[in-house]
Amino acid sequence: MKALIVGGGIMGTSIALELAAAQVEVTVLERSLPGAEASTAAAGMLAPQLEAHAPGPMLELSMRSRTLYPAWAQRLSAESGLDVGYQACGALQVALTTAQAYELEATVAWQTAAGLRATFLTGDEARALEPALSPDAVAAAHFPDDHQIDPRKLMTALTAVARKRGITFRAALVRRVLERSGRALGLELEKGQLEADVTIVAAGAWTSQLPGVGVQEAHLKPARGQLLELSPPTTAVHHLLKAGVGYVVPRAGGRVICGTTVELVGYDKRVTDEGRAQILAQAQALCPGLAGATIVDAWAGLRPWTADGLPLLGFGHLDGLVIASGHYRNGILLAPITARLVAQLVTGGRPAMDLSPFRPDRFGGAAG
Repeated sequence: MKALIVGGGIMGTSIALELAAAQVEVTVLERSLPGAEASTAAAGMLAPQLEAHAPGPMLELSMRSRTLYPAWAQRLSAESGLDVGYQACGALQVALTTAQAYELEATVAWQTAAGLRATFLTGDEARALEPALSPDAVAAAHFPDDHQIDPRKLMTALTAVARKRGITFRAALVRRVLERSGRALGLELEKGQLEADVTIVAAGAWTSQLPGVGVQEAHLKPARGQLLELSPPTTAVHHLLKAGVGYVVPRAGGRVICGTTVELVGYDKRVTDEGRAQILAQAQALCPGLAGATIVDAWAGLRPWTADGLPLLGFGHLDGLVIASGHYRNGILLAPITARLVAQLVTGGRPAMDLSPFRPDRFGGAAG
């Protein structure tokens, strides 16, 4: 069996590894370098509990992937000989107001009822666990099983393992999905075409721009997220910290990644003064000690936003077409489970979970 994958980011490359392990011949097509877009622009939080608003299919998908992560990361590190930056650091969802504290109590209640580890902490208890935390923190929810990974290190190791296993990466501009009589035959490129038994689209925020894929831009579009890397003078942060859309992620060596913004501004990846100011204000509200930090780097990534917040995962509107996109802010987290599920679909196996909530055609009206 031959497979073509559009997109050489974390999704496309992870899927390629799973398919290669199932003896599928894989070619990954990427217009730039593998992982050059959202994959290496992410903060790397493996934090389904920190991000969850309620039980449901997204939490189930995320929890399954988090369970896979430690062994997956260890295998990639061992096979590549590279550090992937995995840290079992735990996370704190922080309440800066009494109203937010009540919401956190409710979150901890439903998560513990679902069998997940979560603890409600007073402000003083939270600061005892994380001394860098603001004195304005009223309370926090502690999620010890939420961890993190360094996406840039992960993509370097992932790509190295993929090449070692004989997966072909090809720099190419994909024009459209080839189709005949309701079946995907492969891809038309800027120069020539490629045919395959199965075509997998893992093009992130660009998925809806590919003619023939059947995804409308109204249902999947880019959302810009800006991030900063800071070097604090003295403050040491030990946990993932989050309040609202603002977060602080500790990295090895004492630096921290701070985010983020959520901006539907098309394919504009510029870092703005407004975004920089917003992120710094969010980070300093969580950790006042970051006020004296030096900005080491600033960048933005385009995340694949979907209309209902769920990824597109499953067979497309054509036979032989699979879509794995729309993971929004959870692409790094969801890579292992997405790769496994797509490999099961492609090789005729039964998916390990119900994929109906993630059907790519659930919005109706296939385009292109």
